[in-house]
Amino acid sequence: MGFNCGIVGLPNVGKSTLFNALTQSAAADAQNYPFCTIEPNTGHVVVPDEILHKLAAVDNSAKIIPTQLEIVDIAGLVRGASNGEGLGNKFLGNILETDAIIHVVRCFENDDIVHVDGRIDPISDIDTIETELMMADLESLSKQIKNLEKKAHGLDKDAIKLLADAKVIQENLEKSVPARETNIETKPFNLLTAKPVIYVCNVEESAAANGNKYSEMVVNKFANKSPVLIISGKIEMEIAQIVDPDERKMFLNDLGLEQSGLEKVIKTGYETLGLQTFYTVGPKEAHAWTITRGMTAPQAAGKIHTDFEKGFIRAEIISPNDYIELGGEVAVKEAGKMRLVGRDYVMQEGDICHFLFNN
Repeated sequence: MGFNCGIVGLPNVGKSTLFNALTQSAAADAQNYPFCTIEPNTGHVVVPDEILHKLAAVDNSAKIIPTQLEIVDIAGLVRGASNGEGLGNKFLGNILETDAIIHVVRCFENDDIVHVDGRIDPISDIDTIETELMMADLESLSKQIKNLEKKAHGLDKDAIKLLADAKVIQENLEKSVPARETNIETKPFNLLTAKPVIYVCNVEESAAANGNKYSEMVVNKFANKSPVLIISGKIEMEIAQIVDPDERKMFLNDLGLEQSGLEKVIKTGYETLGLQTFYTVGPKEAHAWTITRGMTAPQAAGKIHTDFEKGFIRAEIISPNDYIELGGEVAVKEAGKMRLVGRDYVMQEGDICHFLFNN
């Protein structure tokens, strides 16, 4: 698995349309009324990886196993969701399971598609969702603080430190500052607003390449804090129907687009979460693995199997360019371009690895 993300937003902003397009499926019911998504839909998307296929071609690998992006389409939140309005806050819990949030914002005009507030105002829409997430976090923190206070009275050092941190986060939330914008480690508290956000401005087809006045508002206010992508859900649905890669590329070029929305989301997600890819390659399979930037060779080995990390001895590392250009492992060894690395080696993007370990 690469990473997973939850798609959130107000009703009728295009969340389910985007979900259908990104997962190239019709799993979500994209209807023109609020709350059409009753249960969160989950889809798995293969991460496009040209290098993986080239590596597999060198070894004529029997299987190709790319990494995947998991997308969860969560029902539209409305003002008061944290207090049970609309479909209530049961959906807020689904967001807690994700690595990142894709916040879809309506940046298109269409009289046939109702807006839950009766107007197009992307900044107000974002504030509504953020407020609900912060309210939910405040409720969660309040309970955690009570438990920490009991432990702190017993002079539990860890509890004392966590209590101080929790109160700082609480004060910030009360000032409408999300947890991710504090300089405190938020992981112990499992908060919604601690998760990184990718804003997706859903625009009409004609604005897909350059955006419009609504997406410009979002860029101006939030781009210095979080990534902002401009995507047309309708165009993505069309792209999803094109199977041939060359046809898809021509279609994108005709629209003045360099990448599909899926490619934008994946690239931005990897950058936002600090992720990178390494490979294992052989005749049986070519496999892409996702790890966090800065991981050492033993930690990467542990992604394949915990025994690999526990019994790690060393790793053989090859660059993908050398592997492809020279024609495989044997040729790379003969050219003296395979490196032996130890426990302290920090993994680099695209490393091809063979891990040696004790059973």
